[in-house]
Amino acid sequence: MRVRVLYHDKCFDGACSAALFTRFYRERVRHEDVEFAYTGLVHRAGALFDEKQFDGDENAILDFKYSTSPKISWWFDHHQSAFLTPQDAAHYESSQSTRKFYDPDYRSCTKFIAHTTAKRFGFDPTPVEDMVNWADIIDGALYDKASTAVEMKEPAMKLTMVIESTQDPTFIPRLIPLLSSEPLAEIIREPFVAELIPPLLERHHKSIEIIRQHSEAKEGTVYFDVTGYDLEGYNKFIPYYLHPEVTYSVGLSRSTFRTKVSVGSNPWAPAEPTVNLAKVCERYGGGGHARVGAISFEPNHFDEARAAAREIVAKLRAAGR
Repeated sequence: MRVRVLYHDKCFDGACSAALFTRFYRERVRHEDVEFAYTGLVHRAGALFDEKQFDGDENAILDFKYSTSPKISWWFDHHQSAFLTPQDAAHYESSQSTRKFYDPDYRSCTKFIAHTTAKRFGFDPTPVEDMVNWADIIDGALYDKASTAVEMKEPAMKLTMVIESTQDPTFIPRLIPLLSSEPLAEIIREPFVAELIPPLLERHHKSIEIIRQHSEAKEGTVYFDVTGYDLEGYNKFIPYYLHPEVTYSVGLSRSTFRTKVSVGSNPWAPAEPTVNLAKVCERYGGGGHARVGAISFEPNHFDEARAAAREIVAKLRAAGR
């Protein structure tokens, strides 16, 4: 039996979802003669899925949008923008599948998988409870303060930094089996992980200064354009670390495969966020959660992305007046 696990790439919750699903499958679905293959999925302009990726005897999509493909055996997601079209949502509602699950009330897909598999299949996630809890903290932005998210003292934060920054397509598939069985503090001591942390910490500290120099905060929203720098995977809490007075942030960044508009809300904001950011991003073909979202444009559609970012900034600043 070959199981293809497709997960939200460059995301701690995505990697942990894949790890937890692996452990669940081995314990409650098939104990022996099962091989797992892992593929990261990213939000990009155009088609999100390639049917050729669904090459397992069973295929699972975790922490990512819904696919109507009959090749998909398992699906778990918690994003408000889980469905690309109303037709996709209708397909899910009518499928009556006992292996596809959706609940946007969960902060992390990992905890959603933990609770759902425990209830439906009798799975026990407690041996990896620390991983599950940290996935919920990180994806739900449940830090006690901005410095916890930015100063990178916890093993989970160091792993998040590596996961979000890696350009090696083999790194996360190599990491997932460890996440399914080893404590986080032990994983960061693994040589293939440990060797990446010092240079990434240096890069992280430089990114704080770059965002400081290229951000403008007023009327409750900070806007920064870092398209001139290699900052794919920067820490999304830096804007609130630098500008604790704001409610929202809008960032424009660029990579080889997309130009990205990131939209977020400050978990420690002095004023409660009132704008649903998923709905804001959906107007431009993106999505996410009520408190955080993103839009992906083609790499050469920079002017379109910048125009969208500025429109969103104007809307959020108007809401903050």
